[in-house]
Amino acid sequence: MSCTYRYPQQYPLTETFWIKKPDEKIKSLKEYQEYKDRAEYIEDRQNKTAVLRLHNVTEDDEKEYCFRLVTATEGQRWFGQPGIQLKVSALQVQAPQQVLEKQTVNLTCRTTCDLTDRFIWYKNGQALNFHRDILQLQSVRSDSGSYSCAVRGQEHLPSPAVSLSVMYSPQNTSVSIISPSGEIVSGDSVTLNCSSDSNPPALNFSWFKEDETSAVGSGQSFSISSFSSSFSGRFYCEAQNKYGSQRSASVSLTVKEVGRLGILYISIGVICGAAVIIMLLLIWRSRRMKKRNDTMESEMNHSSPHHDRRKACDVELSEPVYENVKNDRKNQ
Repeated sequence: MSCTYRYPQQYPLTETFWIKKPDEKIKSLKEYQEYKDRAEYIEDRQNKTAVLRLHNVTEDDEKEYCFRLVTATEGQRWFGQPGIQLKVSALQVQAPQQVLEKQTVNLTCRTTCDLTDRFIWYKNGQALNFHRDILQLQSVRSDSGSYSCAVRGQEHLPSPAVSLSVMYSPQNTSVSIISPSGEIVSGDSVTLNCSSDSNPPALNFSWFKEDETSAVGSGQSFSISSFSSSFSGRFYCEAQNKYGSQRSASVSLTVKEVGRLGILYISIGVICGAAVIIMLLLIWRSRRMKKRNDTMESEMNHSSPHHDRRKACDVELSEPVYENVKNDRKNQ
């Protein structure tokens, strides 16, 4: 900002400075903390010109500025009327928030300054090699991001960033087998998962079996609790968002059949298992019978001595009786 001035030459000029309006104290800008390191005065008293330079201008600097003259004579001081009105134009990026893929979109760095090729564009904080006020994109998905702009030489004062989101229908739709991890055996629980890349993310998923007209399931995961040969076939999914849908490639699900040799092995295993169980039962029964016989024999041996003593006593008692009978006969 610059001005020219005149004043009565009979008054010695002692001080000049710039002020802001309104300002009741009418003091130099450099006395304010917010201007102390940003205000620069350039004056040529011979040609009576004065320049004010403000660095790092912000919207808060949008005020009226006046040049002030102070003389050595009491009461002889003036400031220019009207002052210089400073208008600060804040940079602003104008762009749609959402755009479809392959659609042309313009991002505009809006300012009231008369600039055409002094702009700098930023995407996600990284400078782009483009210096016009309008940035044109063909809207591929990689264009999604945060955009801002600045004036060259004032890169430290960029505009607020705006977000651009490129929308597209499902892509790279595929099916993966979650379980089982190996071959499918009859009775297994089988789970399939459908994935895709889209913006916004796909929320509708449908499952189909080839050669069947209607869907067999819905949701991002599809499960068959007890798989059998009747379920064998080729399955695929379809992912859908508001902008379109895409079908995946098919995956084949087949039950692994058990061959004759496998049946033979199973039969031998069952027979061997039964034979082992029978053998263990026979051994257990034999040991139980032996234990029972040993117990009975032990009980018999423990009772035998008492029985013999009774017989011995009987013999001893019977002999004297017999003799007495014989003696009685002789006496007769």
